Amino acid sequence: MSALFISDLHLAPERPAVSRAFFDFLVTRAPRSEKLFILGDLVEAWVGDDDPHPLTREIVRGLRDVAGKGVALYFLHGNRDFLVGRRFARETGSILLPDYHRTEIGGRTLLLCHGDTLCVDDADYQKFRRRVRNPLVRWGLTHLPLKTRQRIAAGWRRKSAAINSNKPANIMDVNDDEVEKVLADYDADILIHGHTHRPGRHRHANGERIVLGDWHDQGWYVRADGDGIELQSFPLPGD
Repeated sequence: MSALFISDLHLAPERPAVSRAFFDFLVTRAPRSEKLFILGDLVEAWVGDDDPHPLTREIVRGLRDVAGKGVALYFLHGNRDFLVGRRFARETGSILLPDYHRTEIGGRTLLLCHGDTLCVDDADYQKFRRRVRNPLVRWGLTHLPLKTRQRIAAGWRRKSAAINSNKPANIMDVNDDEVEKVLADYDADILIHGHTHRPGRHRHANGERIVLGDWHDQGWYVRADGDGIELQSFPLPGD
C-alpha cells in the first residue's frame, strides 16, 4: 500500500505556477500511488461546489482524471475550503473525511488532520471556526448568491491577513499538549497535518508529527508505503 499526502496549495488564478505544479503532480506523481489524501486548503478560497470559475472546473477535472486511473482520492477540509461538499465529492470521485481520520499504511497507524484544530492557543480563530463550521451556517452560506459568497470570502481573507500579522508566531502554531492528546486519543503512531506552513518532522512523547509545507517556493508532499514515510519537496516552476 502506498499513499501521498498534500495540503496548503492555496490554488488561485493569480498563482499560475502553483496551479501548473499541481496539475503536473496529478499526472506524474499521483498515479504512482494507490491513494491521494488532500489535507485541506487546496485552494485559496472555495466559495461553493457550484463555482463556475475555469480554475475550479480544471481542479475538478484533474482530480476526476486521477480517480479514473484507479487512485483512491480523499479530501479533508481546511480553513480555506470548508465549503467543499457532496457535489465536489461526486464530481471528483473523492471521499470526504472528518476533521480527524485514522488509517493504516505500511504497518503504521497514521492520524490525519488539516492542523487548525491543533492551534488551540489561537482562541479567536477557534471561536470563528466553531461558528462557520456549524452545519446551519454552512448551509446558509452555500445558499447565498455566488457573488455574495465571493465577497464574503474576500472579506474574510483580508481580515485574517490583518489579524494574523499582529499575532505572536507561537499563537498560530500547534499546541504540544493538544498534539499529545490527539495522538493518545486516536492511538496513532504518526500525525500528519498542514496549516501552519512550517514543514518538518517532530518527535513527541506519544509518537511523531509530520508537517506538510505550503506550496509557495516549493511543492511539498508526504509519501508513505511499506518502506517508510518521507517528507519531500520539489521546486515550483517560474511564473
